Amino acid sequence: MHAQEIIRSIEAEQLKTNLPEIHVGDTVKVGVIIQEGNKERTQPYEGVVIAKRGAGTNQSITVRRIFQGVGVERVFLVHSPRIESIKILRRGKVRRAKLYYLRDRVGKATRLKQRFDRAL
Repeated sequence: MHAQEIIRSIEAEQLKTNLPEIHVGDTVKVGVIIQEGNKERTQPYEGVVIAKRGAGTNQSITVRRIFQGVGVERVFLVHSPRIESIKILRRGKVRRAKLYYLRDRVGKATRLKQRFDRAL
């Protein structure tokens, strides 16, 4: 067995199978496991997926939300054990692979059209 095959077999165990098909422009709710003292709890983080990158265990999504008037972006490793769940709330209709132009928009201009062609 080559080193690459060993790495691939270990990575295959880490992959999550219960994930929905995430697209750029979707509004998602990510359940992040947070450690507070000796207790763990799930904190939801809701926002628009503005970027996707990587494949396999390295796949990540960038989620943007507005919190108290300030844009906050977080990058999540999709297959991380710290991520409990990813739920798609609505699908966005976009024509770009990266939605970085949303950073320059304020208020209602940040809204995306909804896409109904795929089931949630």
